[in-house]
Amino acid sequence: MQPDSTDEMLMLDYRDGQAEAFSALYRRHSGGVFRYFLRQCGNHGLAEELAQDVWMRVISAAQGYEVTAKFTTLLYRIAHNRLIDHVRRSESRPEDTFDADSNLMDAFAAPEITIPDRLHERHQLAIRLVQAIEALPFAQREAFLLHEEAGMGLEEIATITGCGRETVKSRLRYALTKLRSRLAGAHSIG
Repeated sequence: MQPDSTDEMLMLDYRDGQAEAFSALYRRHSGGVFRYFLRQCGNHGLAEELAQDVWMRVISAAQGYEVTAKFTTLLYRIAHNRLIDHVRRSESRPEDTFDADSNLMDAFAAPEITIPDRLHERHQLAIRLVQAIEALPFAQREAFLLHEEAGMGLEEIATITGCGRETVKSRLRYALTKLRSRLAGAHSIG
């Protein structure tokens, strides 16, 4: 296993019995998968559970793995499907599943007194951004997070979500418009 191995090469190596290849994939992508779930459901424990389930499914899929797309497309397709399964089972919409006690704002917690003015302003902007992302409808939030967090393009997001490229493009455009609007409104108020 080379340090500059692509994700696809690592998955093939793992398929062929090299356990350290899976460890490398996990190190590269576990944070992104966890954040995807955390930002979709807002519950830390649930995000950990869903993320671990995705990695178990990657392990199960390893024996039949062939390179047909980027590994991240496969990974986030599994994550998307797992999230949809969870939503269907819980009979609630993802935007209604945020747990107020496990808010994403905890990631930005810091004593306000110790933050200089400029850092305090950035801290407040980060809080408003997270709140604005949380307020997006599920499909727009998912497209935005896959684009911004996972660095995916329109085609990959379309493959993962099972919708057309133009639909993804529209969802991203609407998400960005809503985020800009909320952030501009919060800025003028605050």
